[in-house]
Amino acid sequence: MDQKNIQVFEDAAEEYDAWFDLHRFAYESELQALKRFVPWEGKGVEIGVGSGRFASPLGVRLGVEPAEVMARLARNRGLEIIRGYAEALPFKEQAFDFILLVTVLCFLADPSGALREATRVLKPRGRIIIGIIDPDSPLGRSYEMNQEKSKFYRQARFHPVGQILKWLETLGYVNLWTCQTIFQDPETLTAPEPVAEGHGGGVFVVITGQKSFGASPC
Repeated sequence: MDQKNIQVFEDAAEEYDAWFDLHRFAYESELQALKRFVPWEGKGVEIGVGSGRFASPLGVRLGVEPAEVMARLARNRGLEIIRGYAEALPFKEQAFDFILLVTVLCFLADPSGALREATRVLKPRGRIIIGIIDPDSPLGRSYEMNQEKSKFYRQARFHPVGQILKWLETLGYVNLWTCQTIFQDPETLTAPEPVAEGHGGGVFVVITGQKSFGASPC
């Protein structure tokens, strides 16, 4: 992760974490979308676990996080946290049954390299689950236009769904699926949003794929 991004999350970790309480219905919508694909069995890890807001309710007990203050918040939620970077994971090959990355790729200097690392530590037939802000959605375009106003997204680069799918295909992933949610401004929600298949309408998109036997991180 870019050092500027890490410092933002060190300095404003509690403010970031509070967003999920202030926008409860958006948060619940994101969790419901992720639950469609996150297995309840097998050994998993969340890369860029942040404060643990996703790993904890999704039953993922292990996380990787470079920002110490964020890692402390995640540990307070009962998670085991290893300090590390998505581009150089501190794990042996084929260590996990599934890997979770939620709004992480947009902060990385080398997102495709991070996906290669995830592929390296994922078992054959293992599943990768990626949550992103979709820049091609109506709200995503608004986020891009106003990202300078956000201390968290100021340095972010939102990658289109099609680009991420191409990266995964190049790495040998099969059975690729997407779903989407949050079609209205999170500030105005009075209930969780529905989860729909596909992408292009909802600002939060989940992409998943299965590592084939012949997949290689090289």
